[in-house]
Amino acid sequence: MDNEYTQQGGMERGWMIFSPEGKLVQVEYAKQAAKSGSTAIGIVANDGVVIVADKKIPSKLVISNSIEKILEIDENIIGTFSGFIPDGRVLIDYAREIAQNHRLQYNKQMDIELLVRDLSDVMQSYTRYGGVRPLGISLIIGGIDKNSEPKIYALDPSGIFYRYNAIAIGEGEDSIMKVLEEKYKDMSIEEAIKFGISILKDYLKNNFSFERIIVGYAKSGEKIRILENHEVKKIYEEQ
Repeated sequence: MDNEYTQQGGMERGWMIFSPEGKLVQVEYAKQAAKSGSTAIGIVANDGVVIVADKKIPSKLVISNSIEKILEIDENIIGTFSGFIPDGRVLIDYAREIAQNHRLQYNKQMDIELLVRDLSDVMQSYTRYGGVRPLGISLIIGGIDKNSEPKIYALDPSGIFYRYNAIAIGEGEDSIMKVLEEKYKDMSIEEAIKFGISILKDYLKNNFSFERIIVGYAKSGEKIRILENHEVKKIYEEQ
């Protein structure tokens, strides 16, 4: 038992060493941190992309509008994160910087996959150097590409990323993914918004309120919109 404990302790102290299962211990901890964050759902619609997220207001005294959960990265790209909030804000700011520099250098919008690859490289680099730790967040990045194609990508703390039709991160992501796999279909922006809200409503149950739901979407030919409170309720209740 002592030997087993010592070996496990050694793995945790030397976190850049692979475990016998082929995993990096601190990366696995970072994934758990990402899963403990507030829930966000990304959905590709026929005419754009939608992100629906739970702001998870920590106190009745907190002004809900002060909580940033969905952020505009560029004129055509939005993003959200789940997990350790300071890591998420720093990485979203870095994404904005990359996209802005690309516009200044090439005078055109950045390809979404290219942006995601740059962010993936940053996240992966924090898994292989001493003196740093993995970023404790998962990301959803979505938008309208230069050929007017809506795209959504998700990244986890290891730096791996995939393109999705629909994706969930944060609390309850495993159960929500099962719902998305069963019920996702082609839909409009408006239908995708209602679909995402209904999924969060079912997941949050008695804790659900429109005050804690935020919606962002990017639609071809239009500016990015971020909706909160009464705007979310209005679009959800429209027939």
